Amino acid sequence: MTQELTALTLAALLQVVQFVIMAVPANIQLGPAKTTGPRDQPLELHGLAGRLKRAQDNHFEGLILFSIAVMVITVSDQSSVVTVTSAWVYLVARILYVPAYVIAVGMWRSAIWGLGFLATIVMLCAALV
Repeated sequence: MTQELTALTLAALLQVVQFVIMAVPANIQLGPAKTTGPRDQPLELHGLAGRLKRAQDNHFEGLILFSIAVMVITVSDQSSVVTVTSAWVYLVARILYVPAYVIAVGMWRSAIWGLGFLATIVMLCAALV
């Protein structure tokens, strides 16, 4: 398995971890009647549960582009030091993003997000050269 695919696999496992750590406070906040109900009305989370949910949703969005980048690099056999480094930078940024979002560090959270996004863009551009 390439380093990029390893980073992608770990990013997917991070998404699982984010779901689990979000589900516990969300279930406590909303209660079983709402979480096991038909959800005809959207469930609104606030506080810690809300921040964890938004961080999880943000990772889903970023994971789509990162997955495309990794697949293009892998299928076209264009792995390089730049793409490997970018893949690991993306993963580290996503790991750091969760606590940055939870503790609401504002500008740092945005900078961490930007670093992960930039790493993905670098991989996509590397695939074109």
